[in-house]
Amino acid sequence: MLQSTKQEKITTQHIFHEEQLEGIDFNSIPKHVAIIMDGNRRWAIQKNLPYELGYVKGAERLKETVQAAMELKIETLTVYAFSTENWKRPKEEVDILLDLFKEYLIAERTGMAQHGICLTTIGDVSVFNNELKEALVQTRETTKGGDKLNLVLALNYGGRDDLLRAFRRIAQGCVEEELQVSQISESLIDRYLDTAEFTDPDLLIRTSGEFRISNFLVWQLAYTEVNVLKDYWPEFSSEHLLRAVNNYIKRERRCGI
Repeated sequence: MLQSTKQEKITTQHIFHEEQLEGIDFNSIPKHVAIIMDGNRRWAIQKNLPYELGYVKGAERLKETVQAAMELKIETLTVYAFSTENWKRPKEEVDILLDLFKEYLIAERTGMAQHGICLTTIGDVSVFNNELKEALVQTRETTKGGDKLNLVLALNYGGRDDLLRAFRRIAQGCVEEELQVSQISESLIDRYLDTAEFTDPDLLIRTSGEFRISNFLVWQLAYTEVNVLKDYWPEFSSEHLLRAVNNYIKRERRCGI
């Protein structure tokens, strides 16, 4: 079983110094930040390390990012953890990833609950093994009262799959005469997506320098501000998040107007 190099819970020690947050207009902070955590394998290969250590380091980066998001008063943090396309990777690599997800959920469950983090997922998690599904159920139950940050793990998630499942449910509603075709609108589609309980992301951050969304939140990212970083995900830090947020605050969001 793959073991993380750090098993400590999220601490109460602040990540940001007071002076780092001076001058930030917290009323303009992006309420929902989405992250494509890309480049774990490439980071490890570049450093001549086993690729699985890239994922371990990536899990550590997520823990720090969660705490940093809380200090910045971000309300929702959605991270692309495992896509529908990731099943195409070698089985050994997939098994390592799924095992790491389970360990993360178990190790961080109590700390998330203590610090007001509510964990949820998007994507079709029904396909995962029973151990991972049980860890997800227990962590969601343990953290359901969290009101400081919504941490959304995108697991077996694909934007097109999200839309496909939503359209099928809408079509079924029409067949069963629970819905009329004339009722289908953007707002109705929103209600059938995995992200129905959340607002669309205000800011998307992608690491590793790739300029694409890789089938992530295809519908929801229509007017999202995008910030692409050359750094790999294991190199991502609280300072990267702070710079991305400050950059977002300075932008003029016209949303097509």
